[in-house]
Amino acid sequence: MKLILTQDVPGLGAPGEIVEVRDGFGRNYLVPQGKAIVATRGAEKQIATIRRARSAREIRGTEHAREVRAALESLELEIAARTTADGKKLFGSVTAVEIAAAVKAAGGPVLDKRAIATEGHIRATGKHAVSVVLHPDVVAKLTVKVVPA
Repeated sequence: MKLILTQDVPGLGAPGEIVEVRDGFGRNYLVPQGKAIVATRGAEKQIATIRRARSAREIRGTEHAREVRAALESLELEIAARTTADGKKLFGSVTAVEIAAAVKAAGGPVLDKRAIATEGHIRATGKHAVSVVLHPDVVAKLTVKVVPA
């Protein structure tokens, strides 16, 4: 089955690429999850749109990624979250969307939530390590401080 990827799929490809996958994988996972569309003749316009959007938000080379990493690692992120009565456990967890919003609020660049990786779920107050993949060769390490709201 030929598909056009609309999102980055690890081990398969990047948005805008045409890939050949098994029918079941495409029909049962990629298409329903919105990660791919069926490749048709009219899909060429969609590929061009996806590639333009990707290039607009993409980091331009390793040099630019290193500059962004330096800017990110200099930021001090603090996220206020609702906690239990003792102030240690969170109701829910801190998500990648909230981390991306905290980076933007602190004056950092706009980050894609899919580029943010935490070491497990953040469900307690305190300092937590977060990785941001800016480029295949450049990863920024951030420390997020979660405080009671």
